[in-house]
Amino acid sequence: MTYIFTFLLSSRLFIHPYELMSKVCHLCTEQQRLGDPQADKVQKIAPKILQLLTEWTETFPYDFRDERMMRSLKELTHRLASGDEIYRKAVSQMSQGLIRRLTVLSQYEEALGKINATAAERLTVLKAKPQAAIQRDLLSICNDPFTVAQQLTHIELERLSYIGPEEFVQAFVQKDPLDNDKNCFSDHKKASNLEAYVDWFNRLSYLVATEICMPGKKKHRARVIEFFIDVARECFNIGNFNSLMAIISGMNMSPVSRLKKTWSKVKTAKFDILEHQMDPSSNFYNYRTALRGATQRSITANSSREKIVIPFFSLLIKDIYFLNEGCANRLQNGHINFEKFWELAKQVSEFMTWKKVECPFEKDRKILQYLLTAPVFTEDALYLASYESEGPENNMEKDRWKSLRCV
Repeated sequence: MTYIFTFLLSSRLFIHPYELMSKVCHLCTEQQRLGDPQADKVQKIAPKILQLLTEWTETFPYDFRDERMMRSLKELTHRLASGDEIYRKAVSQMSQGLIRRLTVLSQYEEALGKINATAAERLTVLKAKPQAAIQRDLLSICNDPFTVAQQLTHIELERLSYIGPEEFVQAFVQKDPLDNDKNCFSDHKKASNLEAYVDWFNRLSYLVATEICMPGKKKHRARVIEFFIDVARECFNIGNFNSLMAIISGMNMSPVSRLKKTWSKVKTAKFDILEHQMDPSSNFYNYRTALRGATQRSITANSSREKIVIPFFSLLIKDIYFLNEGCANRLQNGHINFEKFWELAKQVSEFMTWKKVECPFEKDRKILQYLLTAPVFTEDALYLASYESEGPENNMEKDRWKSLRCV
């Protein structure tokens, strides 16, 4: 973790990235204005400016979707390149790298839009013809829990890889009281990749619940539950804690957990162990211990399979949120609270290491397509399917069933 990373991450709590960039530009201009006797001053600071810009474009490329940033970058790189041949080469490489990263991001956002459109389309078909639309369930496409866990890991790692470190700060940025300007991000890119990742967690939870509530036969429902328990266990072994938690959340949804006759047919010992691992008590102590173990394994890993660490994402956001809320940005004397920002950067840079891991498993397009676009029931539809499988047990459930059938 470098000082530059910490500075670029936390400075945005006080100043727009484009304003910071224009200050760097101004500094270079001033150095050049100092006349011939000190003309080599720009050359003296050039390596440091180049180092700053290289790290900025590599680690925070999304900042450069702002035209003002691009203008300043062009001005700065022009100044640097007009000097030494070495700088010309380095500047060219840096600019090409940035354009490549921004192009890949645009392509990802476009692909995400298509996936969401397909999922919405399939849901519309499902609403129009409920029985005709469900020709398949996940088990008919793949009944191997290892393969499904691996495909889930593909989705997780892809979505993780596009989250910029600045999104953690932007997700809950607050206006600096000593700054009269409006919020630093009122006209800035929101934390959209982070939000898309949280949406994926919710989708997976609802997909699990849908797959369990859909079958008419108790035996089939029990088989689906046992299948997802095996998928969850394999996610745990891989180090994919986010999918693991999403599966557990789906199984713990009321429409699923109320299916007592179905659960009576399930061997729940493995599920109990997984629930124990993700138990929220003592601030998720068991999970944090497992995460530390996975992180340690990742550091000493020889294969990319052992490098995988996919954290339970909502908890990571919560930790960063509480760090941000619990410590002031400034000390009582008005100085910047550097200790807080070192800690913030430490947490975010650990995430940066995890998101760079290449997924070692082979892709299965059919399974991926299903996981990403298969129609999922809303909460009401889940309750309806649940009551139809196992009738209401008390007056509250009877009333709810009645009102759902009237809709």
